[in-house]
Amino acid sequence: MKKIITISREFGAGGGEIGRQVAERLNFDFYDKAVIFQAARNAGIDTERMVQWDEKVPALLGFGQSLFDFYNRPLDEKLFKTQTEIIRKMGEHGNCVIIGRNANRILHEFDHSLHVFIRAKKRWRIERLKAEKMQDSTEAKISDYLVAVDKTRRRYCQHYTNTEFGHADFYDLCLCSSSLGIEKCVELICNVATS
Repeated sequence: MKKIITISREFGAGGGEIGRQVAERLNFDFYDKAVIFQAARNAGIDTERMVQWDEKVPALLGFGQSLFDFYNRPLDEKLFKTQTEIIRKMGEHGNCVIIGRNANRILHEFDHSLHVFIRAKKRWRIERLKAEKMQDSTEAKISDYLVAVDKTRRRYCQHYTNTEFGHADFYDLCLCSSSLGIEKCVELICNVATS
């Protein structure tokens, strides 16, 4: 049985919901943004600043970035290091589902792990977000936001792991929630995890 399940996801594809249901079915711990808040408390950083840097790459790259030494690294680098330490501890504990934050790469060498990527067709994601989380937004604004969040996640993944976000080489299982549905994705992940 897989004791660690990581779920990377396109924005609006239902990865968080799928992960929560998988955790409930398997009686596993579920970690989403709670990882960020725990990391903020451990690093002595206020929660507002932690959320501001969540899954984003540093603003300064290249020469400007090199001006910071190990002890004075910019906030975002410290946050990633702290999140990595927390995610590794969760992996060592096992019996957990972790959403996002490059957990698939942070824990890629752990035995008994299953790394999942959830994607969905853009139209389905827009409709889902409009119905569930962004009722007051126009479809055009939702579309723009969706594109921006996915772009940010791709850059974050590339920057911190030197891998390609959503590329099948870096996952054990890739699912399309718009084709399969949330329930079928949950069922498939649970079946693979327990086989």
